[in-house]
Amino acid sequence: MIRRFRKLPLRSRLALLTAAAVAFAVAVAAGACWLVTKQQLSHQQDTTLTNVNVPSDYMRDLIANCGTRLPAQAVPPTQYTVQIVAASGVVCTTPGKAQVKVTGTDLAVAQDRIDGVVLHDSRTVDGERMRVATYRVAQLPNAAVSVAQPLDVVNKPLNSLALVLVITAGIGVLGAATAGLWVARAALRPVDQLTGAVEHIARTEDLAVRIPVEGDDEIARLSRSFNSMTAALASSRERQQQLIADAGHELRTPLTSLRTNIDLLARSEETGRAIPPADRAELLASVKAQMTELAALIGDLQELSRPDAAPGSGPLQVVALHEAAERALGRARLRGSGLTIDADLQPWYVRAEPAALDRALVNLLDNAVKFSPAGGVIEVRLTNGELTVRDHGPGIADDELPHVFDRFWRSPSARSLPGSGLGLSIVARTVQQAGGTVTLRPAQGGGTVAALRLPGAPTEPPAL
Repeated sequence: MIRRFRKLPLRSRLALLTAAAVAFAVAVAAGACWLVTKQQLSHQQDTTLTNVNVPSDYMRDLIANCGTRLPAQAVPPTQYTVQIVAASGVVCTTPGKAQVKVTGTDLAVAQDRIDGVVLHDSRTVDGERMRVATYRVAQLPNAAVSVAQPLDVVNKPLNSLALVLVITAGIGVLGAATAGLWVARAALRPVDQLTGAVEHIARTEDLAVRIPVEGDDEIARLSRSFNSMTAALASSRERQQQLIADAGHELRTPLTSLRTNIDLLARSEETGRAIPPADRAELLASVKAQMTELAALIGDLQELSRPDAAPGSGPLQVVALHEAAERALGRARLRGSGLTIDADLQPWYVRAEPAALDRALVNLLDNAVKFSPAGGVIEVRLTNGELTVRDHGPGIADDELPHVFDRFWRSPSARSLPGSGLGLSIVARTVQQAGGTVTLRPAQGGGTVAALRLPGAPTEPPAL
């Protein structure tokens, strides 16, 4: 039964639960009403029976004419049956009334073994159920008076009341079920819209779908969360498509050059026409350079493909920033032969991923080497956790500064230089994941200053 209930649609379950709750409440209220009414009517009947005034003359005549017709005189109300129960067990009943069966308690009252009024249920000789009040009176020393009234006086109104309550409860339950179904449909309309949107997205992959949000309830929160999720997915897919398009564009140039050079070398071998040694050496150098550029580009793409929540292959560690900068300077001096690198590095310890931090510092210094003129000077300073790299190159225009950390963005003056346009993006990503900041700004007197700041301390933590 429970499994079948769980298989029903949500709106059907809500309607059934509402109807069941209303039915239970109505049943409890109706039962309480019927019981209270029955108690009140029964109490009223008992009070009436104990207060019936039976004339003394009528009782004496009833005994004197027991079993015969009474003379015309005052008699009790016709809805009551009055009978005299003698201590010997003789019973005299109102003529025209069916005799009510005498119980042991009636005889006990007549024999003065029970004092007071005795109320009980009994039946007439023809089976009619009666409510009986038996008590002694001073005029009858060896007998008791029983006054009886049919229980239908109470039962008929109770039966009518029960019928009315059942009909009312049935109407209430049906109304509650209808109202519950309507409320369920109205309440679940946003869920239907959400379901339709999800099915539409699954069918068409259209992430531009948005659900109208009304109010501040749970359904509205769910709709807003869904809209935020689809917006984030759309943005992620857009960035992914842009990354693929940019990567394809960047890969096309070195691959085209590499293919051209290899085709020339292959054609020389196929035709037997030797390429002059100087040209051949130049072609091989070009192939090697293009292979190096491709390897660097693929490495950058792999670095940027990692999830933002998991920046690298290892956990964060305490890293000596000044030592990482020294290692990066060693590589920069090899790549920037003819350049002077003036460095002043003060100790500073940070929490970062060592490999990612080394790569970011190398990229930052490579950027300065790339744009420095021949024989130029690069000034590197690490003071109070801020690493600055200043070159004396052409600088960056103000309108280009907001884009320097974008993926694959390259300034017009740098498009003829080697590089993938991903170096500074990797720097920004690594620094942000370590809780720091990085900026580029024009330097006084020309050139550019790159400022990288990471939270840390000038001494290594003792625990680490």
